[in-house]
Amino acid sequence: MNFGIVVFPPKAVQDAANSYRKRFDPHYTLIQPHLTIREAEAWDEESLKQAVSWLTAVSAKHAPFSVRLNRFSTFYPVSNVVYMAPERPEPLAKLHEAVCQGPLALSERKYTFAPHLTVAQEVGGDEMHDIYASLRPVPLDFPFVVDRLHLLYQTDNGAWTAHQTFLLQGQG
Repeated sequence: MNFGIVVFPPKAVQDAANSYRKRFDPHYTLIQPHLTIREAEAWDEESLKQAVSWLTAVSAKHAPFSVRLNRFSTFYPVSNVVYMAPERPEPLAKLHEAVCQGPLALSERKYTFAPHLTVAQEVGGDEMHDIYASLRPVPLDFPFVVDRLHLLYQTDNGAWTAHQTFLLQGQG
């Protein structure tokens, strides 16, 4: 079964993201707006057990932190994705690095980790440029606190749902 680790932003951010995702993201119905902390991977029962134990330990050490999504950006030319970007990616990158060690260490990385909330993907080049050109001038100001991680699993119909939630309990 496939598992992934994400942060879900608050409802106001999800509503704003979904206003774009419903038009530009074919995954709109499969997963709610999120910031990926660790890419999806197939795990057996033992891997899942180790992951839960590791995430429990990581979340006990990490304190909640603030994030502010403040602009639209794109991964072009690497991929035709438009996303909401954090003003300061470092806290999310630090959480990613902590999660992706021990039993969750990544043997190979497809991309350098860049925290983001996708609003458009799997679109053609011209369409991606049009979407980005229309969204780039749109002001964003979505501050929120990241205080939990979510371990998700993929259901048989391709949708993602929560397996377990881990509260960040460390001291700042």
